Amino acid sequence: MSNLKAEGKAGPARGLVFDVKRFALHDGPGIRTTLFLKGCPLHCLWCHNPEGIGPKPELLFHSSRCRSCYACVRACPRHALKPGPDKGPVRIDRSKCDACGLCVAACPYEAIRMAGREASIADLLAAVERDRPFYEQSGGGVTLSGGEPLLQPEFSAALLSALRSRGFHTTLDTSGQAPWPVLERLAAEADLVLYDLKLMNEARHKEFVRCSNRLILDNLCRLAGTGRSIRVRIPLAAGANDDDAAIKAKIDFLRPLPALRTVDLLSYHKGGQEKHRALGQEACFRLFAAPSAERLEAIRRAFAEAGFTVTLGG
Repeated sequence: MSNLKAEGKAGPARGLVFDVKRFALHDGPGIRTTLFLKGCPLHCLWCHNPEGIGPKPELLFHSSRCRSCYACVRACPRHALKPGPDKGPVRIDRSKCDACGLCVAACPYEAIRMAGREASIADLLAAVERDRPFYEQSGGGVTLSGGEPLLQPEFSAALLSALRSRGFHTTLDTSGQAPWPVLERLAAEADLVLYDLKLMNEARHKEFVRCSNRLILDNLCRLAGTGRSIRVRIPLAAGANDDDAAIKAKIDFLRPLPALRTVDLLSYHKGGQEKHRALGQEACFRLFAAPSAERLEAIRRAFAEAGFTVTLGG
């Protein structure tokens, strides 16, 4: 994110981005650049990008990198950082932090970094333009992910439109948790929609994702009727949503929708644990296990026998 400018106010021409991932291979066809927009209405207990949930910039602090030089403490104008006990790693009072970034600049060990910076459409177009030859050779393009791009609808729509006008293949990666007119508008600007489907049972969705799934399911049904190209992405965590009943419920829901015939099975990984710790939100993360190779194959076979094209891991 160092090449993205941070000044100015967010609006249709500016958005809040927390990462730009080049040479992404699992966010749509071909080699891609994935733009991660900040802010998400879901709070999945297995989230591997928790720095994308909050709608504002926030600090990630990796205590293992801290050498207790306290340069960040001296740089903080709001006294949100204090020396740790016994000259240990710094402590952050996040209620005082306004994410000014002065501590990030002061830390010589990169123990603190900022999650979320404003970026203009021009900034992002310049970033993705560098890799145009790779997109053209591989059939790739640019993916908007998050967080949740639907939470920045004006910026996302303008960015997708600008990308398409320059000939980039565009993909929208979404949970579908937004008013239908927002999803409809952004999907119309995308060549492909990656739609996350986590749990069918509403009570279990509330338990593991912290919100109802009614809007998500309704929007997916409506989106399936628009003629848009859609791939359904199903994250799988052992003991949460990989049991026979959960898989059958997904198949039964998707089978009557002929537009939804491609399914990506995404195995759980615990990469979000350290990020939750760095955000001071470790209590919001639950450690699961990935389904075994045998279980993944059984799930793949169940979808394939039901007439779906299935990929593993992307």
